[in-house]
Amino acid sequence: MKQDLLAKRYYSDNRRFADLINGIVCNGIPIVKQEDLSEMDTETSQGKRRDLVRKAVFGVNFAVLGLENQEKLDYRLPLRVLGYEAGEYEHQAAEIYREIRRSGRNSDTELSSGEYLYGFRKSDRLHPVITIILYYGEEEWNGSRDLHGILDFQDIPEQIRQYVQNYRIHVIDVRRMERTDLFRTDLRQVFDLIRFSGNRERLRDLIEQEPAYGKLEEDAFDFASSYVGLRELSKWKEAVREGERFNMKTGFQMYEDEFLERGRAEGKEIGRAEGKELGRVEATRSVIQSALALNLPVEQIAQICSCGVDRVKQIQKTMEKVSGE
Repeated sequence: MKQDLLAKRYYSDNRRFADLINGIVCNGIPIVKQEDLSEMDTETSQGKRRDLVRKAVFGVNFAVLGLENQEKLDYRLPLRVLGYEAGEYEHQAAEIYREIRRSGRNSDTELSSGEYLYGFRKSDRLHPVITIILYYGEEEWNGSRDLHGILDFQDIPEQIRQYVQNYRIHVIDVRRMERTDLFRTDLRQVFDLIRFSGNRERLRDLIEQEPAYGKLEEDAFDFASSYVGLRELSKWKEAVREGERFNMKTGFQMYEDEFLERGRAEGKEIGRAEGKELGRVEATRSVIQSALALNLPVEQIAQICSCGVDRVKQIQKTMEKVSGE
């Protein structure tokens, strides 16, 4: 299943959606309640599709909350989000226009000519719209977070520039998120997995030390696995099922065990096929590189590959040099 579909399925749970808004917008205060959320059409007035949209009821009023999942850098994102939100406001205004046209203009409605002509009364109000963008890219978000950031103001006089309206967007760089303790659902565990996915040793410690990873819900298990580079975990999905929950601790250990066993077997096979020490060396290098990518201790890698610690450190330095260039 594609990542965007996994993300939509995961966040469509109103518990998580409310928790997401509360954690990001409300600083962890549970202002948005899951029971006050209802699904809305994701198609805008321009025929575009949004990822998720919810109506959040507050007393007699409501706000429209949108969520967009972003995997790649999109430098025109301010314009895109502006279009989404303008489309939602246009949709609301169109509903008012249709209601006025159905009622007609008579002494009972007391509409002015302008109110009737444009289908919008002086007393009419639109419901607020908020869009949160969750960015999962490994590359740090370096795009603009407002409309002015993508406008060319070169040689434009300040007197003119100050009349150009700005528009700010809300991008959350998940991999560089500083606080996840504000979340009360498994959003915390999923975001932590994504945050530390580039450091396999930290990831391993996280999974082993946090009890919640031993009992993840299915959509959380699937979504997290897809974003931390552990898609192969799906092979052991049924093996780590415990009732309606899934034990990521066991799955992660099975993943590492098979990965290393496959590497050892690959080294032996290449060595036999070549019949030369060179083949053995090349295979061992491949296994060492793969093991280093998992952030396994140097001593353990040396033992697995039947080579010296110095050999592992040498390859480690080469990989670090290439990564830094």
